[in-house]
Amino acid sequence: MGKGIKDLPEVDRPREKLRARGPQALSDAELLAVLIRTGTKGKSAVELAQAILEEAGPQLARWGVEDFARIAGIGEAKACQILAALEFARRHSQRGPGRIERPEDALPYLAPIRDRKQEHFLSLTLNGAHEVIASRVVTVGLLTSSQVHPREVFADAIADRAAAVVLAHNHPSGNPEPSGDDLALTRQLVEAGKILGIEVLDHLIVTKTDYTSLREQGYIP
Repeated sequence: MGKGIKDLPEVDRPREKLRARGPQALSDAELLAVLIRTGTKGKSAVELAQAILEEAGPQLARWGVEDFARIAGIGEAKACQILAALEFARRHSQRGPGRIERPEDALPYLAPIRDRKQEHFLSLTLNGAHEVIASRVVTVGLLTSSQVHPREVFADAIADRAAAVVLAHNHPSGNPEPSGDDLALTRQLVEAGKILGIEVLDHLIVTKTDYTSLREQGYIP
């Protein structure tokens, strides 16, 4: 029969060890055991954690609820706990200037198109934390709802497994106000995004010195 956490000397128990020496002093199995909290009959939380690490190997980051839950002693609740902790850690380790929280955050990515003499339509794909995955020019030339098709706009977003997109295009005229075509195109892309489960977070119109956010103006609910 395996040794339970309570059978270990207090200094070797994961939570006590973490409090006394910090998380960096714990092994991967011990860190995971803190999330698991309790073991099963005959197997401690550390032994359960070790079983997960051995089973998952390098694929741990790709595991879902079902993968964790198939380990004896790890039910759906513990699986969700582990996944939430891993995702929280991943987001905060990567968080930086690439996160879009307001229109101004997207402007650095739009600098290459702001002074172009032709209209450029650009898409920023974002993950669930609204961090930028990639920036791509979709179309160059006169932009209308017939020329900027949803399949071109969302093809890369689907490939990126994006949760949201920020759309943008430039007005060479210097006037950042949306045209009738701009509004029609925005409505079409917002509806397409709803069907695909990819939120259109905003559509920005930029000029060399100014910009307009269609979300801030109320055109994107």
